[in-house]
Amino acid sequence: MSVLAGCVCLLLAAGCGNRAASPDAEAGDVMVGLITKTGGNPFFVAMAEGARQRAHELDVELRAYAREGDGDWESQARAVAELVEDGADGIPITPSDPMALGDAVREAREAGALVIALDTPFEQGDTVDGTFATDNFKAGELIGRWARARLEAEGREARIATLDGYPTPVSVDVLRNQGFLKGYGIDVRDAGKIGDEDDARIVGRGVTLGTKEGGRNAGIITLSSPSHP
Repeated sequence: MSVLAGCVCLLLAAGCGNRAASPDAEAGDVMVGLITKTGGNPFFVAMAEGARQRAHELDVELRAYAREGDGDWESQARAVAELVEDGADGIPITPSDPMALGDAVREAREAGALVIALDTPFEQGDTVDGTFATDNFKAGELIGRWARARLEAEGREARIATLDGYPTPVSVDVLRNQGFLKGYGIDVRDAGKIGDEDDARIVGRGVTLGTKEGGRNAGIITLSSPSHP
């Protein structure tokens, strides 16, 4: 969380530098809009808080937008359009649907805004000015390898239940899920699709809706399902 919040700060600093080069620049002239996926996820809450603190230090106007749900790309597109209309200098965004948001982001850049993707990359890297994100597939794969080695060392067989974010998967969700299964040695078939695996070690799947409470509920339901031993 602190790394991505720091990346937002870099964007703010860059915006200040660009505006400061203008002979008409004044303190507080720079405006940046931070667009996150949801306001209920502690990860994005911490990101926004870090950005607010840094914006205050730099005398930058920060507008923070948080969506109701992780898959709500339409409201993110509207937020981008609003920021462009209001003359935003920079837009750091955690895109809910990178493909769907491509046109809105390109229009923002054409209007002169510096756009940085956070947490979730766009499939075409040149859609944005820069990206700060984890390699989520690799991260999942490493966790899967570690989990397999740990269980094998203890002589235990795996019974895997996956808890994913939303009924309609988002890219980060898919990458972490599929990376973990591959790392554990499971044939994921289509790396871009959740749930098409046919492996007896997978005993359940749940949806968390990206919240702590949702995670607890999904865990209870999954562990209570008839398919779970």
